[in-house]
Amino acid sequence: MKPPTPLAPRRGAGFLTLTPLLIIFAAAAPAFAQKDWKPVEPSQLSMSAPVVERDADAEALFWEVRVSYENSGGEPATVLNHYVRIKIFTERGRESQSKIDIYAPKISDREIRIKDIAGRTIKPDGTVVELKKEDIFERDVVKMSGLKVKAKSFAMPAVEPGSIIEYRWREVRNGIRGYERFDFSRDIPVQLVRYFIKPYGEALVDDSGRPVGLRAQTFHGDMTPFVKESGWHSTSMTNVPAFREEPRMPPEYEVRPWMLVYYSSDDKPTPEKVWKAYGRELYEDHKSQMKVSDEIKRTAAEVVAGAATDDEKLDRLFAFVRSKVKNVDDDASGFTREQVEKMKENKNPSDTLKRGVGGWHDIDMLFAALATAAGFDARVAKVTDRSDTFFDPRFPDDYFMRLGSENIAVRVGDKWRFFDPGTTYIPQGMLRWQEEGQLALVSDPKEPVFVPVPQSGPEKSVEKRWAKFKLSADGTLEGEVKIEYTGHLAHDMKESYDEDSPAEREEALKEKFASRMSGIEITDVKVENVSDPLKPFTYTFRARVPGYAVKTGKRLLIQPAFFQKGSNPLFPTAGRRHHVYFNYPWSEEDYVEMELPEGYALDNPESPAPFGAGALSRYEPKAQVTTDGRTLIYRRKFFFGGSVDASGPALLFPTTSYEQLKRYFDELHKQDNHTLALKQGAAAAATTTSGNK
Repeated sequence: MKPPTPLAPRRGAGFLTLTPLLIIFAAAAPAFAQKDWKPVEPSQLSMSAPVVERDADAEALFWEVRVSYENSGGEPATVLNHYVRIKIFTERGRESQSKIDIYAPKISDREIRIKDIAGRTIKPDGTVVELKKEDIFERDVVKMSGLKVKAKSFAMPAVEPGSIIEYRWREVRNGIRGYERFDFSRDIPVQLVRYFIKPYGEALVDDSGRPVGLRAQTFHGDMTPFVKESGWHSTSMTNVPAFREEPRMPPEYEVRPWMLVYYSSDDKPTPEKVWKAYGRELYEDHKSQMKVSDEIKRTAAEVVAGAATDDEKLDRLFAFVRSKVKNVDDDASGFTREQVEKMKENKNPSDTLKRGVGGWHDIDMLFAALATAAGFDARVAKVTDRSDTFFDPRFPDDYFMRLGSENIAVRVGDKWRFFDPGTTYIPQGMLRWQEEGQLALVSDPKEPVFVPVPQSGPEKSVEKRWAKFKLSADGTLEGEVKIEYTGHLAHDMKESYDEDSPAEREEALKEKFASRMSGIEITDVKVENVSDPLKPFTYTFRARVPGYAVKTGKRLLIQPAFFQKGSNPLFPTAGRRHHVYFNYPWSEEDYVEMELPEGYALDNPESPAPFGAGALSRYEPKAQVTTDGRTLIYRRKFFFGGSVDASGPALLFPTTSYEQLKRYFDELHKQDNHTLALKQGAAAAATTTSGNK
């Protein structure tokens, strides 16, 4: 797995160096004391309806956060002191807010600790009930996005409609960074969010001696200008709607209001100035790392010998570095962390070539050096991570770019092609989905340029499924199944399971089907090509499903779309708050054989219907029986994300098109649940049951 490039201060471009800041740390602040609770106004206790969202079951009256830089356990730390007060209006509000999870957010490689939790409930009559320390515990929480995070959990005491609950905690982020993200929204609406930030100091300078100042940029919301108050800088946001996750929504930080706080000596940078400086720096930083030695020249000549075209030469170089160098950054490399830490550093491509071992960056640099030696113009190109936010080059700072990943751009003719041999499971001709379909900054010593990265089409990421079953007269379905994934689908599966044991992979497969088919039995599971960079990720297994077909008198009702059996609609809600977003185009291909029970035949079959949405998507089911009437054959093809114009496939759909999109996928769900009837004693029906003949 290729991690993002570490975020570092820009050299000579206005960003502070953090080392001198150690002298200005404040002593670690004490835990909240009892007297720190703010007084509760009678109007807050008597409040009977929410202000921000009319139908809210609970609403935060305020959420205050004080940000300071301290010495925590002898180490520098960024400390956030949170204080939230919530009014409960309904029984649903009591249920949702009385049980609290305070997440330790995932922020790059930083350790996040939650400390000094305190809480209390103020009942409608003014009675105060304190949260006991022994009622606070730590647990793992799985969010809708599928991420598992640590949380401090507790239940607020004596909560009832009309109550006010309030609690405080300290969030300690290890280290001090030049950038910090601060959220403004919660899972309930908030009347007032206020941040107090105590800057590093008023006399800071960058490594060029220029004064450094506090800067802030708000995304998806409007904050007030900073106001200085007794050494603190404060800003606020009012009437903030609740943030709720939805299926297939854009990245969290693309929809919720948040603030980026950073420090810069340039008060009014322009995007042009920022990207020119960063692209030049990128080029200079990697020039020596792509050095072409005599050994590199000889190797490149040997690898491309006999290749007829530029594409063939690059294909050979890509395959060579993949096979020649063992990637120690890959989870399945076989190296332990201790072994990797003891390895010698590859200082140039020749070292990587000689040792045959390196990280993703070493492999990319070797490929770039070989391509250069073979006569190509190869550069480092930088892209952001669109699983985090969508890149906007108009923002005059390189923060998001520095959090992204490096790839290799090679000029072929008048176009740039992008390569990433250092990411083991990504096929040649593709980048990780997080990097495709956006702008890449191609480095240059004079004029860096932004170049669009192509988005791989649905034919590149395919889920193929085969099944050969025998159906019994009692409705039991039994047989062999095979599922394989290619492209982005395969990359995601391999990254998810390459560290798991065979038993863990088997359990994950069983859970996937058991959640949709009650009583399914899965045996003889084989998972293949988990760490193979070229072959599809593959499951094979035997499945037995009692009661798959429903018996009604002399009929059996059966759903031929086995792989969609029991699935839920993709978009279950009538309304939508966020835009709809698909990570990448994909396609599906199913082939299912079902040997029918002796004495049964299709009874007046009606076909599942094909339909489509132009170049964007197409659904093609086809059901038929063999000429002897003994076997039902079901084929299904589906793709989504085909190119609709010159800019590439549509992946982001505004809320205004949600109703239309929902109808499309509801129809898909309906056709996937199409049922055929088998009748005992009926004459064999040797006809095609689909309109697609």
